[in-house]
Amino acid sequence: MTSLCSPSARRCFSRVVFRCDHLRNPPSSVSRVGGRWLPGPGGPAVACGAAQPRGRHTEPGSPQVDLKRLDKEDHGIVEVLMCRHEARNALGHVFLSQMRDLVSALSSDAAARVVIFRSLVPGVFCAGADLKERALMTDTESDLFVHGLRSLMTHVALLPMPTIAAMDGSALGGGLELALACDLRTAANSAQMGLIETTRGLLPGAGGSQRLPRTIGISVAKELIFTGRRVSGRAALDLGLVNRTTEQNQDGDAAYQEALSLAREILPQAPLAVRMAKEAMNRGFEVDMTSAMAIERMCYARVIPSRDRQEGMAAFIEKRQPKYTGK
Repeated sequence: MTSLCSPSARRCFSRVVFRCDHLRNPPSSVSRVGGRWLPGPGGPAVACGAAQPRGRHTEPGSPQVDLKRLDKEDHGIVEVLMCRHEARNALGHVFLSQMRDLVSALSSDAAARVVIFRSLVPGVFCAGADLKERALMTDTESDLFVHGLRSLMTHVALLPMPTIAAMDGSALGGGLELALACDLRTAANSAQMGLIETTRGLLPGAGGSQRLPRTIGISVAKELIFTGRRVSGRAALDLGLVNRTTEQNQDGDAAYQEALSLAREILPQAPLAVRMAKEAMNRGFEVDMTSAMAIERMCYARVIPSRDRQEGMAAFIEKRQPKYTGK
């Protein structure tokens, strides 16, 4: 058997890295955070292998992660489209690079009020690590890769606007860690999810060992991680792992539709107030109550001089719907 550290294996890994570096800088016809623009329902959508039949491979060099911005009454909702069809959205070098660029751009996007992470691959949200790529890595390379993955999940968690993961299919390992990095989660009842790393001789290394206990409690989280157990969307709701579940529909996008409904409930609210509420909760959750109260005060002070607060007060007095601008 050829050693993973042998010259031949290292040359194979080098070819993988070279291809990833090439795809990080696609031709000028492909945007850094988007591909070819195509018309779609609710506004322009990025070509991302959408509506491809099951089993069809994505074109070499085509985006594995992209954006869709909704318009009209849904203006302000942005969708992150995961579409690595040939590998069930496995977390490989190219996928992570494109996701990192996209999340970085969203972090300073004032027009994005709610972000939905969804899959265009039938029956799967994200299958977790790309084990074919990982098998070619040395121990050091594997550690660096997982560090990058952990950093990406942190950046997702730090996005200033509310984020929703729509799990219409399996979310395993790193796929569930991505969903846990989001603020809210919806799932089809039939969706399967779990941190299964212990069945592969690993532990959740992209934030799952920390975010799952904070989401469902440490005792239940320990049981799920120690056993590597998978749970259905319905069971996940009972555990508090997801916010909403629904029966799957014929189009296979019931969790996405539920996420869209949830986003539409958030959309009319004052954007700055929602962002500051998120920051107050996220930062306050990690400290003692006295410090948390100080954080709440600082966040509250940010909204007092805002035009949206003035608009909210005026709309209440005038008995009309407020028109918030995020300023």
